Amino acid sequence: MKRSTHLRPVKTEAPAGFAPAFVAAVLDYALAVPGAPPVFAIAGLQGSGKSTLAAQLDSACRARGRSAVVLSIDDFYLDHDEREHLGRTVHPLLATRGPPGSHDVDLACRTLDALRALPAGGPVRLPRFDKLDDRRLPAGQWPVVTHRPDLIVFEGWCLCVPPEAESGLVEPLNALEREQDPDLTWRRHVNRALACYGPLWARLDRLLFLQGPGFGLVPDWRWEQECALQAANPGRQAMTRKQVERFVQFFERISRQALRTLPTLADRVVRIDEARRPLDELKP
Repeated sequence: MKRSTHLRPVKTEAPAGFAPAFVAAVLDYALAVPGAPPVFAIAGLQGSGKSTLAAQLDSACRARGRSAVVLSIDDFYLDHDEREHLGRTVHPLLATRGPPGSHDVDLACRTLDALRALPAGGPVRLPRFDKLDDRRLPAGQWPVVTHRPDLIVFEGWCLCVPPEAESGLVEPLNALEREQDPDLTWRRHVNRALACYGPLWARLDRLLFLQGPGFGLVPDWRWEQECALQAANPGRQAMTRKQVERFVQFFERISRQALRTLPTLADRVVRIDEARRPLDELKP
């Protein structure tokens, strides 16, 4: 199968969001999950609408007089200097945020545990990462939660993806792997890092997988995200189209592994089309 990260011309506005009836059905399902509060996870490839759905669930929850906290695995990236250290000591590609091994799993676990323990232990600060600056925001700028929410929504592109058999790592999937990881050091490190996420996956009570048509759409979807980020921050520099084309290659291997495995591992799967429209109803 020929693989390409060529970017087709696409519209650059952010997706409008999911239909209210779909959001309501997802919220009904999430609130019915056992837990105090339940941690409801949303997985999907880059640009599939995870963050949009999570924000809509937050709004719908508040409209019902309930409370929600939304977290992304992106909130828990290792800071720039920590990744630079990995790049110097293990492999240069590890300096780039995104793939497994670039997150602070312990911080994510502690944050979820602290939210569930509220009000004991005092206020909980929610980590935030500045993607344009490629650094974690100072702790003093993190949002603070003082009351236990009714729902915790946790979204991320690689949630619950299992490691690939090492024999499958040998053939490079793209130019990044072929040219910059010829001895498989980076691929093996990222693949093995997935096993270290087990404690975090164990804290996710239910997993919804937004199953897109395939990885071929990810470059376009990710470009839309970058354009939206740039539009929201006109005084700062987001990635160029060429940089996005390279960036998505860091995610290709784990994304394809997600497409192979999550349809059978997730608690619920909703297929979406190229425009991110759900093709399935969320069944109870």
